[in-house]
Amino acid sequence: MFTTRPELAGTFGMVASTHWLASSSGMAVLERGGNAFDAAAAAAFTLHVCEPHMNGPGGEVPAIFTTAADPTPRVLCGQGVAPAAATTRRFRELGLDLVPGTGLLAATVPGAVGAWLTLLRDHGTLPLRDVLGYAIGYAEHGHPVAQAVVDTVTAVEELFRTHWPTSADLWLPTPTTGGLIRNPALAATYRRLVEEAAGGDRETRLDAAITAWYEGFVAEAIDAFCRTEVADDSGRAHTGLLTGADLAAWRPGYEPTVSHDVFGWQVHKVGTWSQGPVLLQQLAVLEALGDHPGPASADEIHRVVEVAKLAFADRDANFGDGADLAALLDPAYVAERAGLVTTEAGAALRNGLGTLPRYVLDGAGPAEPVGLGVGEPTLGGLEVSPRGTTRGDTCHIDVADRWGNVISATPSGGWLQSSPTIPALGFCLGTRAQMFWLEEGLPNTLAPGRRPRTTLSPSFATRDGMQLSFGTPGGDQQDQWQLVFFLNHAVHGMNLQEAIDSPSWHTTAFASSFWPRQTGTQLLLEARAADAADELRRRGHDVEVVDGWSLGRMSAISRDTGTGLLRAAANPRGQQGYAVGR
Repeated sequence: MFTTRPELAGTFGMVASTHWLASSSGMAVLERGGNAFDAAAAAAFTLHVCEPHMNGPGGEVPAIFTTAADPTPRVLCGQGVAPAAATTRRFRELGLDLVPGTGLLAATVPGAVGAWLTLLRDHGTLPLRDVLGYAIGYAEHGHPVAQAVVDTVTAVEELFRTHWPTSADLWLPTPTTGGLIRNPALAATYRRLVEEAAGGDRETRLDAAITAWYEGFVAEAIDAFCRTEVADDSGRAHTGLLTGADLAAWRPGYEPTVSHDVFGWQVHKVGTWSQGPVLLQQLAVLEALGDHPGPASADEIHRVVEVAKLAFADRDANFGDGADLAALLDPAYVAERAGLVTTEAGAALRNGLGTLPRYVLDGAGPAEPVGLGVGEPTLGGLEVSPRGTTRGDTCHIDVADRWGNVISATPSGGWLQSSPTIPALGFCLGTRAQMFWLEEGLPNTLAPGRRPRTTLSPSFATRDGMQLSFGTPGGDQQDQWQLVFFLNHAVHGMNLQEAIDSPSWHTTAFASSFWPRQTGTQLLLEARAADAADELRRRGHDVEVVDGWSLGRMSAISRDTGTGLLRAAANPRGQQGYAVGR
């Protein structure tokens, strides 16, 4: 099979991510003697600078990792919680049916930086200065700006000029593709973080950095800025709810993965505060359906899409912080769901357990977004509206080192177009609270101290001495594009690069996680699989054929625990993803 690039193989170390500068920064860390966790953190901080429309220091990150000492996959939770003042009553008093997708009302405690600092403290080896040096250099001296960043800034230029002047000061005039762009305020923030991490042993210094972020100068600047009244995509201006006390009360943590044995692999995901387990349910139902059809055939696409529609309906009715997943993966329930898959396209919103939000069942929401800002950056190719929210993307990092440490991480949030820049810090806050519902009594109802049911969904799988770390940006599409990749690799026998390069698809026939939370109808299909389109339409699917290289931004790394052989691959779509290693 032709691939756009080779599957890399080696024994020293591998880094794969959604931007070549992040991958190269991570590899540089491995070359200087750092481990996979040092490298992943360096790549992540670099992504804050180089993909600011996809993630930032004000965002969040979940990760799944194993260490050389313990091969049991664990979760690092860098998803912050809702502020103490964020109650459903407060939003009702504001006349809102949904949490806005942009502005300050949707901010949760920013978890990404704290998570990376915690990982470095507990499992890294290098000084913080060495890990942050790459991001500081790119922010201070400049990096070549990607076309997607230019497109994003262009789309929201008027918003910045009219409503968010602090963002205009940082991002305007609109940069030129390939030209150098700088963020001196962010460089200064990271330099001060390094300075705060002084004195004592390495653990003490990293604890000091965490304290500076959540109780010191960063928390103080966030608290002050959130008292500003800011326009958002509700069409009105609001002050934020997040306070310094909210930051001081929260810290990242570790927890077990949720796993399921399927197709000969044990697949591990983050818990039900993410959408991650929806991948497990899809795989379980597909295995229950018996012999799997050939790759990218009409039969396979139909079956996978029908299963996705059922699983995502269950996601929206059952997932939330602390929700119990056991019933959804019970063999009897899996068989029941498999029995609903026929040769014809089924309806959307057919949950088998739980209750869907009334907002979804009533089909509420504007026909088109009417507010300000962009609640999520992209959907396959970049689609950013100057006046409303679009669905979209984030980042992903996979790293493995020669000692046996492996990590899969999906940083996101804090997008430059979703919330105004905090001038003292050089970044904006996230908007993840838009994923909560304001209806009482649901698993994902907004409540102070609760994590929103995020779309962020890193993956890890193990089998017979093999470890597989993989993931993709893509909002609601993450666990559909990952499903296609995993089937290609685990069922169809493709290598990592073949599995990524193969045509992809997804359905929108469930409630979007992003404002204005609409339910779609379409099956989006890459043009390279267009031969299946007519048959899929005959079966009742609403097919839209899109650019042949537009759906997904997968990356992946595998490790043979017996030989130490490492393999890596990255996505050619968008011409940014890159894998490097030896």
